[in-house]
Amino acid sequence: MLTSPVTRAEISRSRLVANFKYLQSLLSASDPPRRAPELAASTDLLAVVKANAYGHGLSPCAPWLVQAGANWLGITSVEEGVALRRLCPKVRILVMRGLMHGEADALIDAQLIPTVWEPQQLLWLSDAAHKHNLALGSVPVHLEIDSGMSRQGVDLADLEKLLETLQHTPELRLSGVYTHFASADMLDAEQNQLQRAAFRKAVDQIAAAGFHPQWIHAGNSSTLLAQQHDLQNAIPAKHGAKTLIRPGIALYGYAPEFSGSDIAAAEQARAQLQPVLAWKTAIASTRSAPPGTAVGYNATFVAPTAMRLALLPVGYADGLNRKLSSTNSSAGGHVLIHGSAAPIVGRVSMDLTVVDVTHIPNAAPGDEVVILGEQHGQRITADDHARWARSIPYEILCAIAPRVPRVICK
Repeated sequence: MLTSPVTRAEISRSRLVANFKYLQSLLSASDPPRRAPELAASTDLLAVVKANAYGHGLSPCAPWLVQAGANWLGITSVEEGVALRRLCPKVRILVMRGLMHGEADALIDAQLIPTVWEPQQLLWLSDAAHKHNLALGSVPVHLEIDSGMSRQGVDLADLEKLLETLQHTPELRLSGVYTHFASADMLDAEQNQLQRAAFRKAVDQIAAAGFHPQWIHAGNSSTLLAQQHDLQNAIPAKHGAKTLIRPGIALYGYAPEFSGSDIAAAEQARAQLQPVLAWKTAIASTRSAPPGTAVGYNATFVAPTAMRLALLPVGYADGLNRKLSSTNSSAGGHVLIHGSAAPIVGRVSMDLTVVDVTHIPNAAPGDEVVILGEQHGQRITADDHARWARSIPYEILCAIAPRVPRVICK
């Protein structure tokens, strides 16, 4: 009987908590030229655990973050929020995707905080509040502003109409206003200045209409690591509001690669993060391959010399990106075996992958294989996979399939 799954994702509680505590420390870091320290007390972190905690597993990660001091959690959908409420009965939960038809009752039952930006969403919530006999102002909502990303949020041209609807749905309370920056990792991007100006204009208009949200927020992992949250704090400070910074990927040990004229502080902060997830499997079998042996589908790789190959019980159905495949003319990705890099040869298939262990003569069936993580002082990260696959670490982590069990580690 198996006592441990062969292919597994090991999730480290201590690393997740350490990342959260480190990000908390950045809120109160003393940097007089760039921050107003008196604003720190009115700033909090919203830990984003959407997409199954970025592929790490919602059920272990969310409670760990709450136990570490998280007062807010962010998820994508009401469905995720209902599951999260069972895990964390007291924390504030922001649903960061807009409300969909038929979700209002479940949202109110689970005491979730919805994101809204269309009048119809307000009417759905108002109807549900009536059915639940809720008091005036008892349903908090966060209004998202489209400050220039053209994705979610109300356009400034439509804001007045939305506010009029909000004035006629007294069961709802405008608890928060936020936006999403498209280029927060590009520290000199003009788009950031344009979005900040649009957001400031929207918040001013909301205040002029008589609404005074408690929370106003715009920052994410990049904002925090680059220590630029003072720029976001200025808007809520003007209106006597508190602000949230919404770290997601940084909680799990990664961050975008920064660009701009002054990235030293951001990269230094980025280097302090610890990857929370390690992905491992084991060698299933080994074989000798004489010169001319075709490997994998469509014979995209043919052994140029005598080789020794190892078969791994993992493939793209587990989330191993097919772009990590190799041919005779182009390299792909690699794994670690006995602390040495074992290149992938041929195509990654659905459930199996072949690697070259010619230079690892002691490689044998049952030996540990590190897909992501550390072994004998060597390391492979989601950044490496992203580079090989021409992707981003977010996709690499979120793509690890549910069939790969998440195993809790210290």
